[in-house]
Amino acid sequence: MAPGSGSVFAAVPQALPVAVFQLTADFRADTDPRKVNLGVGAYRTDEGQPWVLPVVRKVEMMITKDTSLNHEYLPILGLPEFRANSSRIALGEDSPAIKENRVGGVQSLGGTGALRIGAEFLRRWYNGTNNTATPVYISSPSWENHNSVFTDAGFKDIRSYRYWDAANRGLDIQGFLEDLEKAPEFSIFILHACAHNPTGTDPTQEQWKQIAAVMKRRYLFPFFDSAYQGFASGSLDKDAWAVRYFVSEGFELFCAQSFSKNFGLYNERVGNLTVVAKDGENVQRVLSQMEKIVRTTWSNPPSQGARIVATTLTSPELFAEWKENVKTMADRVLLMRAELRSRLEALHTPGTWNHITEQIGMFSFTGLNPKQVLFLIKEKHIYLMASGRINMCGLTTKNLDYVAASIHEAVTKIQ
Repeated sequence: MAPGSGSVFAAVPQALPVAVFQLTADFRADTDPRKVNLGVGAYRTDEGQPWVLPVVRKVEMMITKDTSLNHEYLPILGLPEFRANSSRIALGEDSPAIKENRVGGVQSLGGTGALRIGAEFLRRWYNGTNNTATPVYISSPSWENHNSVFTDAGFKDIRSYRYWDAANRGLDIQGFLEDLEKAPEFSIFILHACAHNPTGTDPTQEQWKQIAAVMKRRYLFPFFDSAYQGFASGSLDKDAWAVRYFVSEGFELFCAQSFSKNFGLYNERVGNLTVVAKDGENVQRVLSQMEKIVRTTWSNPPSQGARIVATTLTSPELFAEWKENVKTMADRVLLMRAELRSRLEALHTPGTWNHITEQIGMFSFTGLNPKQVLFLIKEKHIYLMASGRINMCGLTTKNLDYVAASIHEAVTKIQ
């Protein structure tokens, strides 16, 4: 464009704001004292405040006092002890894949970074080269960023697989299995390891076995997104069951791990991409290509968050303390689920509410429709996603009665 003829950015359209961040901005601007934010994407205490895990505070002090540390670059693939121990908690202490040296890790900028590095690799090298036409299946519904990450990585055929049964407020396992059966061989499936976002509905262990059986027979590739290990049920092992089962069944797979929720390290952007391959030679080939992708993406990862996680996971005492901290968060979420359900049932709110306690993790798909959501926002100053998804951490012992009564009113008045 010639100088003075206008902006070189004139053709750039105005993008819509990311919904969850816009919701938080609207909440902050609201001056009503009754306001409640059920749309926030992070853990909150019963006082409605962010929580720095006590073990994280302790480790931060240890790092501050360690004069042997410096600010030199880490290896391109990240802090070795962070990568190894992140994969260890995902796959288990006695994982045969780890013992057979066919596991590798890539430190990433949060779980999103792990997804993106994995997506970039798969588009370039999965089952051949230049896989832009390979179908990528994402659950319906799913975390909004899943679709964008794989689209931006160059995949042209993004499809959805059935997951949420709105009528029964649970998993559509038959639809899920049928979509697996119909998917072309070597399709990529994005699977939520636990605490499915946004529905909070996970397959049972028997259902995971059914899913794995079809995927093995159809040569489908599992790419797990593990954002809530330990945070969902309070048990690291229980929340990693699906990933470990797939490994035991001989799958090669990717697992994107995030430590934002279970360490409370949201702004440190701490993630890891665990790679499980057929053998050690394949792992090394994969990591060599991922190193090239990282070099042109963020070049080199940051150290602070990775050091916090690595220090915690390599000390038996700190590891035990961390598991207790994670259980504290998980137990609070479980309590809020039970309390909300009991209040809605005590009010005889129309419909069934058992799904609130049957779901797991931070988020719950309430079943509220967009009109009811709008009523809650405009009339009750209760902020939640248009889909009816709420963050259980937005509930506190102080606002539970108000929220339950407001939901009761919305369901009773608004159809």
